[in-house]
Amino acid sequence: MTRATTVRAVLAAAVLLVSVFITLTMSPRLGLDLQGGTRMVLQAKDSATVEADRETTDRTLEVLRQRIDSLGVAEPVLTRSGEDRIIVELPDVQDPRQAAAVIGRTAQLSFHEVLGAAPPGTDTAPETGEKRLILPDEQGTRLDLGPVRLSGAGVKDATAFFEAQQAAGWTVKLDFHKDAGKDWTKLTGEAACHPAGDERRRVAIVLDEKVISSPQVDPSVGCQAGLPSGGTQITGSFTAKEARDLALLIKGGALPVPVEIVEQRTVGPTLGAAAIDASAQAALIGAAATALFITFVYRLFGALAAVALAAYGVISYAALVGLGVTLTLPGLAGFVLAIGMAVDANVLVFERAREECQDRPTRSLRSALTTGFQKAFSAVADSNITTLLAAGLLFFLGSGPVKGFGVTLAIGVIASMFSALVIARALTEIAAGSRFVSDYRGVNGIARPGSVRTWLTRKDPQLFRKPVQWLVISTVMVAVAVAGIVVRGVDLGVEFTGGRLVEYSTSRPVDVETARSTLADAGFGDAEITTAGDGDISVRTGKLDNDGEHALRTALATEGGETTKVRDELIGPSLGDELRRNALIALGVAVLVQLAYLAVRFRWTFAVGSVIAMVHDVMIVVGAFAWLGRPVDGIFLAALLTVIGYSVNDSVVVFDRVRELWAGNRKTSLATIARRAVLQTVPRTVNTGMGALFILVALAVLGGDSLADFALALLIGIVVGTWSSVFTAVPGALVLERTTTAPPPVPGKSSRRARAPRRDPLDNGARV
Repeated sequence: MTRATTVRAVLAAAVLLVSVFITLTMSPRLGLDLQGGTRMVLQAKDSATVEADRETTDRTLEVLRQRIDSLGVAEPVLTRSGEDRIIVELPDVQDPRQAAAVIGRTAQLSFHEVLGAAPPGTDTAPETGEKRLILPDEQGTRLDLGPVRLSGAGVKDATAFFEAQQAAGWTVKLDFHKDAGKDWTKLTGEAACHPAGDERRRVAIVLDEKVISSPQVDPSVGCQAGLPSGGTQITGSFTAKEARDLALLIKGGALPVPVEIVEQRTVGPTLGAAAIDASAQAALIGAAATALFITFVYRLFGALAAVALAAYGVISYAALVGLGVTLTLPGLAGFVLAIGMAVDANVLVFERAREECQDRPTRSLRSALTTGFQKAFSAVADSNITTLLAAGLLFFLGSGPVKGFGVTLAIGVIASMFSALVIARALTEIAAGSRFVSDYRGVNGIARPGSVRTWLTRKDPQLFRKPVQWLVISTVMVAVAVAGIVVRGVDLGVEFTGGRLVEYSTSRPVDVETARSTLADAGFGDAEITTAGDGDISVRTGKLDNDGEHALRTALATEGGETTKVRDELIGPSLGDELRRNALIALGVAVLVQLAYLAVRFRWTFAVGSVIAMVHDVMIVVGAFAWLGRPVDGIFLAALLTVIGYSVNDSVVVFDRVRELWAGNRKTSLATIARRAVLQTVPRTVNTGMGALFILVALAVLGGDSLADFALALLIGIVVGTWSSVFTAVPGALVLERTTTAPPPVPGKSSRRARAPRRDPLDNGARV
């Protein structure tokens, strides 16, 4: 065993030990879609400057934190997003009405002197003509109120309690800060100067421009003496809930500016538990199928790669837990999906090693394996970098769970490279040093060519004699997809259009027509009713507040019996427009970033060919969803950007081989080089695609409705991407090379340009 192999083995063992320790001692941080709860995005309605926005949002965040802490929600999460948005996550909160009522209220508390009863129709001061504050009291009497004498900022604490001795019922006790207590004593002392029963002897306590209490100062209090400065009580025939909510609002303080709920998502814990179980089953079955497949194809070395695949799972999971990444449902899917990507690097290496053994049969197994790792490194690096670029775009331009998918995908890519280039390499190099493994070619799995490579060698298909024909076929496929977009239209989800999507589970089966009729009778005639998984009812409406959702659920319960909310998504129209705009920006940036990266790494014609194939794949996936009538939402965007990464990944592998072959065969035509490159990389493409398909089929079958569309988009994207990397990207590059390369000189004529050495059209300075 060489020194390099020893270093890799020690490094792999150290990372695995740390990962196992983290896995056994730390618990994952689950998102609301996995543990159940409510997520809200609040936005300030008005602000002045950018600096003021940030300061105001930070103050609002602290006020909300105090209110939510008083609600008793376990482990709430509050974060600022951008300049004027706050994300609130409330685990285990299934009915967001109470939380929204408390969180969204401005809670501007103020104390006023009462100038007297206001006659009907008067709202201006007779002396100055200025508008006066006139509000009805608890009994409806219009009170003429003076300016604010004491604000809610002077309240130190507020407590709801039941006052039994004086038959006052539920009241709210207020404790003042020292200076505010003095103002309270002065205010009540001035009111006490008026006779008992006079309206001016009252003090009005106003919350958000509503008089919640306006008590008379007790007759025993003398003029200018006032009440003690320690505190007071608010009475008003409150119920227990009203008193507690009022105390909570006052104690939390006033919001600096009004806030609006622009997004709200509620997920039932049953859906979270089912999603975890389904994803875990998909991971186990998909990983087992992938491990069996690579073991069947690559024998012993495939089995060792399967061991490295298991190590990848432990390392990536430990990284997620150790870094404190919130694991969401799309993130869990990204974790499962990266298993298929972890196989790709091993397949690339093993196929290159097979080529070395085929070209030089007398070469040692260890030498062939080492050369395979060396020659495959550039393709592995380029393909994984393109996927990391897609993951970065998901994180920076996505929102909510889509960000989680981007983080998980990025961690998975890095962990997969470590498992393939360190763990799998250490294991296979140790095995290659065994004489038994080296001598028996049927055991090691790479000393003999695979069935796909053998068939291609025997048939030797002439693929690119007429590259335009392949482009015509791809154009027809895109035209069919565009026709679906035009004829059927793209069903944009609530996330992009705004509105509300609620999914209910009923104790008695309810068909769609019955549900539609019942909800129409209840005043929800414009609601779109569809069935979800396991007979659940999905309701999609336009603008619908929490009280309206409660009424909708009550109406549905008349037919379905006990009705449980499984999923609830509310997106404001402004946020929907923003998310839709960001989605288009994400796709545009993805194309430009991939084009720039490929142009640097390869010849520009190759970059354009890869981008053409990428756009081809995106259009077909979107068109397929249009024909199938499936919704296009944020999760679909995550799948689409992943498809972009896969598409470029495949194209990179092909063009990397073209560049390598051209370096050693400068006089061979580009079409011949491209054909050889494609035929040599087809085994890798097939084997890698099969590994990913096992995972995605498992997700599609076992992942339920939450992951079905995600898996379907990726299945379509991988199949189409495999086609386009060969029959769209390569023919496109060939056509571009023909149109941009100068024609050869006329035979028999001599010119300085004709005698000059011809520049290699693929040589941009890059070397393998």
